[in-house]
Amino acid sequence: MKECEFPMIDRSLTMAQRAWRGKHRDWISDHFYMGEFIYSAVAVERGLDNTPPPEAQKAIRNLVTKLLEPLREHAGVATGMHISSGYRSEELNRLVGGVENSQHLTGEATDIYTFGSCRLLEALQQSRLNFDQAIYYRRRGFIHLSLKVKGKNRRQVIIK
Repeated sequence: MKECEFPMIDRSLTMAQRAWRGKHRDWISDHFYMGEFIYSAVAVERGLDNTPPPEAQKAIRNLVTKLLEPLREHAGVATGMHISSGYRSEELNRLVGGVENSQHLTGEATDIYTFGSCRLLEALQQSRLNFDQAIYYRRRGFIHLSLKVKGKNRRQVIIK
């Protein structure tokens, strides 16, 4: 197995997840909608409100329009990018073990699953797209992508 490939893991949504996301279909672009970045099974189970404030919603829209959509097109990702984690409230971030300075808290980061992770990372590095971090977690099979709204983006690629 290549260094940045991941094992086939079933990432299909449960009926409850589909129902929740179906109610939150505020489309940001042709392929991404706000509900994908807000939904959290942990938040739903705990009854937490994970609605991002306006500034975080703006950061999510920035992430989608300036990084995710262009990257999807540039990399030719036909099967799509599946959002597993987007915005996190402070309480949710603590519950899922996120770091205190997580960019998920500001809406500047997302974790995705996609087939062809190597191709996606290579395309990102070869592109002129601005991004802060792309961290590939091999064992868990997801890629963390972030884009700062303010400040310098590092274009840092890490494989863990």
